[in-house]
Amino acid sequence: MTHTEHLVHGLAADDVPPDWPPLALSEVAGLLSRYPQLAPVYAIGWHSPRPLSAAGLVETERGRVFVKRHHRSVRTGAMLAEEHAFGAWLRAAGLPVPAVLADADGLTAIESGDWTYEVHAPADGIDLYRETISWEPLPNLGHAYRAGAMLARLHNAAEGYAAPQRGTHVLVARSEIIASADPLAALAAQLSERPGLAAWLEPRDWRTELGEALAPFHARAHARLAAQPRLWTHGDWHVSNLCWSGAGDDAAITAVLDLGLAARTFALFDLATAIERNAIAWLALDDGLAAAHPETARELVAGYRTQRPLGTDDIDLLADLLPLVHVDFALSEVEYFSAVTHSPASAEVAWHTFLRGHAAWFATQPGQAMLQAIRSLR
Repeated sequence: MTHTEHLVHGLAADDVPPDWPPLALSEVAGLLSRYPQLAPVYAIGWHSPRPLSAAGLVETERGRVFVKRHHRSVRTGAMLAEEHAFGAWLRAAGLPVPAVLADADGLTAIESGDWTYEVHAPADGIDLYRETISWEPLPNLGHAYRAGAMLARLHNAAEGYAAPQRGTHVLVARSEIIASADPLAALAAQLSERPGLAAWLEPRDWRTELGEALAPFHARAHARLAAQPRLWTHGDWHVSNLCWSGAGDDAAITAVLDLGLAARTFALFDLATAIERNAIAWLALDDGLAAAHPETARELVAGYRTQRPLGTDDIDLLADLLPLVHVDFALSEVEYFSAVTHSPASAEVAWHTFLRGHAAWFATQPGQAMLQAIRSLR
């Protein structure tokens, strides 16, 4: 497979050439030579369509493994080790998170030239949604219910995990900006350690544009957000990051995938992210009220409540948080596209369509109806 033959999910529900070359068989064979238990390598059976890294399923002498490659400007070995430690904690607590394999030197994150690699044991079950775009709503309400319950189980398992915050902002779902009393000042304070984002913001009136996006929602929620107990969370709870026992409505979740966006936030942040990812058709907002899927949100919350309580105040804050939950991650996407892939058009989409546009949608009739549907779950 050549670079041009492999396509990944674009920002407009299209398939586009990848920013990163797909994994090559010779490359993977060289990597897995560090894992004597796996060699030799036979084939790459599937290339992931996710655009922010290169990954695939690799057939080896001892069976299938999942190999993922990051550019070192996105993930160093130390940054990946943060994800791996959290995954190990969850796995020890009984969550079905696939193990990350160590090489002959005991390393789970392998740095080589411009790249950082990780090798995962195969996930149990069926990857039903592996071709699904990350912003595509989940139509199966039974799966939404079970996804909510599994998210609550993850939060219960994460209790007591005391690692500090992630060592990067790039492509990580953090919450410091939205939880601050003054988000514009909070972002300005971060820019000295985020020079790529600072350079992109410098020529534009970002304070006005970001302030306008936050204004209808932030003052109402920030004090309660700041008071939420901090917890390591998944950060990207979309159905494409889960594996299943089957395709039926009653299928069980057999594996929880991809802790790449995980960070120290709070439980309601993760639940709001799950609603944002699975219950709103962001790529089809022209459909009006049909773009919102409150029934999916309802089942996510109902499933969550089977494992972890949510009171009236929690539901009210969940609704107030929903228009804000994407902001920190959208800024990390602006940083990634502007400073890592040097894709100015994509950075503009991340800023105007994702960051500002998603917030603005919640002030529209369909957006307000979605928030009212969440509040009705009190």
